[in-house]
Amino acid sequence: MGLLDRFSKKSSEPTNGAAPAPRTGRRGLGWSLTVHFDESNPNSETIGARSKSLSHLDYSPLPRITRQSFFMGVLVSMGGFVFGYDTGQISGFLAMPDFLERFGQFSEAKGGFYFSNVRSGLIVGMLSIGTLIGALVGGPIADWIGRRLSISFWCIILSIGFIVQISADHHWYQVMMGRWVSGLGVGALSLLVPMYQAETAPRYIRGALISTYQFLITLGIFLAACFNFGTYEHQRNNSGSWRISIGLGWVFAAILGFGILAFPETPRFDYRRGRTDVAKRTMEKVYGAPPNHIAIFTELEEIEAKLRAEVNRGSTIREWYDMFFAPRMGYRILLGVVLQMFQQLTGANYFFYYGTVIFQATGINNSFVTQMILNGINFGVTPIGIYLVEAAGRRVSLIIGSVWMFLMFLIFASCGHFSLDRQHPQNTESTGTAMIVIASLFILGFATTWGPMIWTICGELYPSRYRAKGMALSTASNWLWNFLLAFFTPFIVSAIDFRYGYVFAACNFLGGLIIYFFVLEGQGRTLEELDTMYIEGVLPWKSKNWVAPPPDEIARIRKAAGTHDGLDAENGQINPADLGMTNGHTNGDTDGINGAEKKEETNGHKEETDV
Repeated sequence: MGLLDRFSKKSSEPTNGAAPAPRTGRRGLGWSLTVHFDESNPNSETIGARSKSLSHLDYSPLPRITRQSFFMGVLVSMGGFVFGYDTGQISGFLAMPDFLERFGQFSEAKGGFYFSNVRSGLIVGMLSIGTLIGALVGGPIADWIGRRLSISFWCIILSIGFIVQISADHHWYQVMMGRWVSGLGVGALSLLVPMYQAETAPRYIRGALISTYQFLITLGIFLAACFNFGTYEHQRNNSGSWRISIGLGWVFAAILGFGILAFPETPRFDYRRGRTDVAKRTMEKVYGAPPNHIAIFTELEEIEAKLRAEVNRGSTIREWYDMFFAPRMGYRILLGVVLQMFQQLTGANYFFYYGTVIFQATGINNSFVTQMILNGINFGVTPIGIYLVEAAGRRVSLIIGSVWMFLMFLIFASCGHFSLDRQHPQNTESTGTAMIVIASLFILGFATTWGPMIWTICGELYPSRYRAKGMALSTASNWLWNFLLAFFTPFIVSAIDFRYGYVFAACNFLGGLIIYFFVLEGQGRTLEELDTMYIEGVLPWKSKNWVAPPPDEIARIRKAAGTHDGLDAENGQINPADLGMTNGHTNGDTDGINGAEKKEETNGHKEETDV
């Protein structure tokens, strides 16, 4: 029995006629409270013959956000908060007296306890190694036991990492290994949380939910700095100064780990396991739709179509081979890896990981306050970046951001090396204050451009067929360079002091050139159009004015290049384009705030973004 037949037996006449189309289209930035399906209605003149047979389905408007989707978005996005909280703690720990005395080294020459470059680098950097491994193994485990149980499992692993760290007494390597274990959980959750959201949420709010996840990462970093400040002020000379901050992480991990059990498994995982009725009921609750609604039908059609396509593909090795040797795919994979590398080389984590120690060296009396300011700016201005990615476009925003960060690091490094008295920084207090201002302005530029937008670019860079693998490679590049910078920064700073900022300035300048010469503008484009632009070799600086050919021509180009993920009806596979759904099925669909859920339309069929 086909999917259409199953719906036919359960369906009734539509509850109303065609609803007025909202004024915000696919490229608009505004949101209406309801989503209309006028262009899917069989009464529309644009609908094909196949869709005439779908007149029994319900085409009534749906609420854009339901109670189920709202609470799912808030709770599951706690994974982003846990991610940010765990990464934001360590900067403050390195400057806490009790933490320093327990895990540092004593030197009479230095006049007390200190962290060697190797020790501080390993304590900070091992989290990144754990996250890299967690992100790689989290996917296969989620395919085995499900997304929902996987999130709970990795929250347990994260909590074990907290236990290892808190129970450390005087062995620094126990803290290091505890951070590695926590990193396993953080890395897996960084993959699973967006995956759960993307596989469950309605397409018209998927981008917003993933943006919420990214936004809560910055909130976690900010609150970690706040808690560090509080424990430093009130528990400065005992282990509570750092153990309390770590222990609070249990609260957030428990909320996510237990809370996710109150939600169902993702519809796509249930469908792949043959639980089609369960998947359908889950979608009805999340969408707030009746059983015979067109939105439910088209989503299940796409899930079934993609499942059949995956069954007909070759071996895993063959898929990887095809990915690297498909036209222009090697170029795009390298570009994604390089972009994630340069996001780390902007120098933002120089402040996030070592900010408290850095500003101690400038003579600031309480560098914890400075770290709160920087993290607060990062948190507060990130929504601006989420807006700019669609309002101003990717290329312009990223190039301006590169120039801005280049100038800020030039000034920061020059002040630190030429003006600051590094032996007696209290003699140059005004210079230290100026460096804090410059660092804050740098964070402003990073959080509104390169912070959120590089993830958007990488989400748009690959065709649907290779998106999961391509993003895995680019994300691995991000975590690798995260570790390298975390580990080697103490060595570099001890050798060249604040001139390290010149290195970041040069990287920011080079990053801007890479954006100009190699990255296409994705503003207002479907993923299918972007794929075609890369295949055709459109010049990046002319990409904004590129005129897309007709959908049939785009499909032919992509099919010839091997990046087309459509389904051939001649092979007995479902072709959702036959539904006649234009503009991504719903006239009210939007691209999502950050572009991570942009549509990929194949003859009117919107392909789901793999996250």
